[in-house]
Amino acid sequence: MREKALTKHQIELMRHSGEIMKQIFIGLRDVIKAGISTKDIDRWVYDYIVTHDCKPSCLNYMGYPASVCASVNDVVVHGIPDEETILQEGDIVSVDICVNYKGVHTDACRTFAVGKISPEAQKLIDVTKQAFFVAIKDLKAGNTVGDIGSRVQTFVEANGFSVVREMQGHGIGTHIHEDPGIPNFGKAGTGYKLHENMAICIEPMVNMGSHHIVIDRDGWTCRTRDGKWAAHYENTMLVTKDGVELMTLEDDYVE
Repeated sequence: MREKALTKHQIELMRHSGEIMKQIFIGLRDVIKAGISTKDIDRWVYDYIVTHDCKPSCLNYMGYPASVCASVNDVVVHGIPDEETILQEGDIVSVDICVNYKGVHTDACRTFAVGKISPEAQKLIDVTKQAFFVAIKDLKAGNTVGDIGSRVQTFVEANGFSVVREMQGHGIGTHIHEDPGIPNFGKAGTGYKLHENMAICIEPMVNMGSHHIVIDRDGWTCRTRDGKWAAHYENTMLVTKDGVELMTLEDDYVE
């Protein structure tokens, strides 16, 4: 899927989709707690999306069977929600969501703490989130995807963690995944050059241990090979000549 600039109308649709996404993440702060299943999260998000005149982009995408990806502890991404996976005090869960409003998509992820978590797990969440903001500092049209990957990798590895190689960010618009691919590692100044009015998703996926992953037999669930925990943070943004417009960042965000 080729990259393309969004029209003014498509940008407005994306802003609306992003507003729905923001409210979902704010609501999940109260929903996510010990004792619920990952399927409970999926149902809540589905209901919120469809009652706000949107569609869950992930549902049935390439055969994916749910509205969200709910990835617990050592699952990096694409954890399929089910009734059997019950959140426990001290767990972490990454909730990755795509919202379709009138044919334009947004995609974002947050990693939530379930109750009180260990200092190591909290550092993992914090570093993953901070890596995103390091990546977008002074980012604008003319920067390359290598600039993004280099910033994420340097920051994450300086904090003692590793970045997943096989999964990456991407362009977005009238399709969930569009060009260019945006790895979380690389060399500054290399790769695709961003242009004005294109929308992209930057999404650090960070492991406590090795960067190596394995895929479960379901063909979706991606987990760390060494069993150590992982976190994931993502936003959709519009690239402008002067910077980026974050479409999916909660209005009450405090860095």
